[in-house]
Amino acid sequence: MPEAEELGKHSANSTSQHQVREDSEYVRLVISNEPRVAEADSLQPQAERRSKSCTWWINAIALCFIAIIIVLIFIKWGVPFLFEKVLLPIMQWEATAFGRPVLAVILVASLALFPVFLIPSGPSMWLAGMIFGYGLGFVIIMVGTTIGMILPYLIGLLFRDRIHQWLKRWPQKAAMIRLAAEGSWFHQFRVVALFRVSPFPYTIFNYAIVVTSMRFWPYLCGSITGMVPEAFIYIYSGRLIRTFADVQYGNHHLTPVEITYNIVSLIVAIITTVAFTVYAKRALKELGSGESGGVEASAASGHGGLEMAKLPNERPKQQQHLGFSSSLP
Repeated sequence: MPEAEELGKHSANSTSQHQVREDSEYVRLVISNEPRVAEADSLQPQAERRSKSCTWWINAIALCFIAIIIVLIFIKWGVPFLFEKVLLPIMQWEATAFGRPVLAVILVASLALFPVFLIPSGPSMWLAGMIFGYGLGFVIIMVGTTIGMILPYLIGLLFRDRIHQWLKRWPQKAAMIRLAAEGSWFHQFRVVALFRVSPFPYTIFNYAIVVTSMRFWPYLCGSITGMVPEAFIYIYSGRLIRTFADVQYGNHHLTPVEITYNIVSLIVAIITTVAFTVYAKRALKELGSGESGGVEASAASGHGGLEMAKLPNERPKQQQHLGFSSSLP
């Protein structure tokens, strides 16, 4: 019997030792592999990020290379074609066909009517700068663009329901437009001026703003203020184009001082344009950061991501004249 008890204890001890050995082997094989699995999982996103980064840089370099080629081709063949076939005939036409008062009226009319039909009015601004210079050219541009900002606004009031439905297709853009109509008089003035300086299409903005609670006078004053830098840039570029045309195809020769002045002024104009654009985009982004949460929440709730100002069935009669506030309930 003692021998049987000793054999039982020995077998029990061997069994427990074998179980411990298996447990330790499991720990060694399984648990020790867990850090490797986690490390492999962490390395996979890094590899994907590196691959995406390399792809992005390859695409960026390829696009830059293509853009450089296009610019060189345009400078080699496009610029001479534009000067010979477009610019010089226009300059000869304006010098012989009409007098300066008639040309001024034509330019004001084009600047006033083109935005109504969503046509860019940049060429008319260039012509105003080329023909009339900084003084009278600036007056022509500001008068024409002011009328061109009022007419779409008044026409848009007649089609507010359709414009409202159309804006629902682009909730993020519509939410940015709605920012212009919030807050005080100065806030509306500031945001409209930023929209004019930013790359946002102003011809669309003229119509889209009518579905918000934007008042008329902040809209008009902000639009005029925002157009001042753009007017000077167009006038300057028009004068520069005319100078190059006179040098290339005329008898005018630039002195070293004039060459230096044109180069420096061109650099300043480019820097100013970029600075205004970046500032306007950054300011609008900061203003829209507070609205993005509301837009995403409304989109998640199934409201189309947009809650524009409610459209009344009828506008009050006292708001039908030019001095109305155009505030929507």
